[in-house]
Amino acid sequence: MNRLVMVILKNLPIIPAAWVKLCKYAKHTDDYSYEEKYKHIRYILKHVCKSGNIDLRITGLENIPDKDGFLMCGNHQGIFDIIAIVESFDRPIAAVLKKELNEIPFLKQIVQCTHSYPMDREDVRQSMKVIQSVTKELMDGRNMVIFPEGTRSKDGNNMGEFHAGTFKCVMKSKAPIVPFALIDSFKVLDQDGCDPLKVQLHYLEPIYYEEYKDLKSNEIAALVKERIGAAIEKNIEAAS
Repeated sequence: MNRLVMVILKNLPIIPAAWVKLCKYAKHTDDYSYEEKYKHIRYILKHVCKSGNIDLRITGLENIPDKDGFLMCGNHQGIFDIIAIVESFDRPIAAVLKKELNEIPFLKQIVQCTHSYPMDREDVRQSMKVIQSVTKELMDGRNMVIFPEGTRSKDGNNMGEFHAGTFKCVMKSKAPIVPFALIDSFKVLDQDGCDPLKVQLHYLEPIYYEEYKDLKSNEIAALVKERIGAAIEKNIEAAS
């Protein structure tokens, strides 16, 4: 059985009410607090993980700053990435994601509820506007997630290029960067069958402005990628 089909079948009793409530929040998003909307989204995603036979192993939560207004950056392996982050993190967070995901029902409603930002990487002007908006969000104390590769890796746990422009928002906002490393997240939808699956999510030590203030954006990208790559290599070896 396909894992997605299994998740749907196991959650049939809660899907109608959960979907109606999510759509209500998305349609009238300004009428509800971030906390209320985020709590409902986490409720749904917890059921996804549990019913999908996914064992989400999380480390490093102590590395997440107590003060809001930071940027989470990590490797991108697929749709489950953001599910893992939201399921693991109890404070409201928004994301930058490719525009195609905003056309998928359920994901579209989550984007609206979290005030996330679809980005068209083929449109330089629109991409710049998104980065400017993220900069303001960080300065206003919101927490954001961004995947510097821009699109999911097609090579499992190996990362693609990190785009330097991603980090313009922290250079201007002086926000902390919280790197995270995902391992085997791609298997959730790419792997045939629905046998139990372990996915790892490791939050690394934050990189504060004092550490990156003298670096160029491409140097920040290289620094973040290096630390994520080291964490992936270390934890794959530990699990083998």
